[in-house]
Amino acid sequence: MVGDGHVEKRPKDKKKRTKKKRGGGKKKMTAEQSLAFNSVTEWVYLDQSHSSSSSEDDFEVHQILNRAVDNNVVFELHSHSNFSDGYLSPSKLVERAHCNGVKVLALTDHDTMSGIPEAIETARRFGMKIIPGVEISTIFCQRGSESEEPVHILAYYSSCGPSKYEELENFLANIRDGRFLRAKDMILKLNKLKLPLKWEHVAKIAGKGVAPGRLHVARAMVEAGHVENLKQAFARYLYDGGPAYSTGSEPLAEVAVQLIHRTGGLAVLAHPWALKNPAAIIRKLKDVGLHGLEVYRSDGKLVAYSDLADTYDLLKLGGSDYHGRGGHGESELGSVKLPVLVLNDFLKVARPIWCGAIKEILESYADEPSDSNLSHITRYGRGKVLKRNYPFNCGKGLVDECLSLWLTNEERQSAEFEAIKLKLSHVSINQGGLNVPIESV
Repeated sequence: MVGDGHVEKRPKDKKKRTKKKRGGGKKKMTAEQSLAFNSVTEWVYLDQSHSSSSSEDDFEVHQILNRAVDNNVVFELHSHSNFSDGYLSPSKLVERAHCNGVKVLALTDHDTMSGIPEAIETARRFGMKIIPGVEISTIFCQRGSESEEPVHILAYYSSCGPSKYEELENFLANIRDGRFLRAKDMILKLNKLKLPLKWEHVAKIAGKGVAPGRLHVARAMVEAGHVENLKQAFARYLYDGGPAYSTGSEPLAEVAVQLIHRTGGLAVLAHPWALKNPAAIIRKLKDVGLHGLEVYRSDGKLVAYSDLADTYDLLKLGGSDYHGRGGHGESELGSVKLPVLVLNDFLKVARPIWCGAIKEILESYADEPSDSNLSHITRYGRGKVLKRNYPFNCGKGLVDECLSLWLTNEERQSAEFEAIKLKLSHVSINQGGLNVPIESV
């Protein structure tokens, strides 16, 4: 009964218990988690800890360096901008990620890395780190079967990007060219289905120079009134194997993984839950060097795919796959909370690979100090080096400038990097028509 005295006391007891629970504080980290947290945060804040420049880059830097210990360092490892099929520019994407508490953002546009420089430039204002990435469209063919299945492979690179930039860019350009043909074929199929759509409409939605994808076609269908929303466009016409589905010039998934290896990146299988036969694909890709697969989503860890990762000794990762289209079906940037042990495992595998790629890029420039080789160093994230008002001979060497974002002092002072610095001490950069000597530190 509502008027029963015992019933009235229960809420008070509950409040007391709740209050006591709230006052108990956060759950303490284990020794293993604490070590992992220290290692992860050391890498996340490397650039701020090495930076001594002032007004240009100090937005929030002092707050970051004096931050209270927080065991929730947010990595967002899967996101898209309007350089592929996302709705937001790289700048707006970074700003939104920052507002959501993201400290490390991987921009992984479909088959292009063109949005990376803009993302990095914006991230500097917020004390964030950008991992240059790309989501590569591929095809997997089962042995003894004529059926093909689309497979997406995420690639994560260092601050300097891929070690063999031209090779990767040519590979991606071929896929992008195929996306134009694919979109036109989808439009043709829709027209045959009595759903008139014009190429110009889709191209306008995609934007100048952007290789169109299914999402652009779906948006055109919504605007033309053929479907009520994007979900309906995919469910009825554009799903894999659907009546308006088409393939482009996607390479084999195994070839993409091998290329990521060759160019100094980490290869991770995206959204395996969308695959018809994930176990067979994971097994095959592991044989050619796959590093990990997405296991975590905003709704938690998927046990089946976590078990597959354990079976094949692969990293367990995840991200929101944010596009910015809105709606209840889309996960928000930073909504996938990767445990600190997972982040530490990721960096333990990634950092030696990235270090090797950076070394290869720097060695190429030391051996042949051409403008082309210099652009490989400054393309992703360190272009600001050449824009600053001070020359390199003021006490900051090119190597340290390039590595401060990604490597610790100990890593940067290895014998291999010291040898590269020595070579570069005799090289000059043509900066604005002036030869500026590069001095080792």
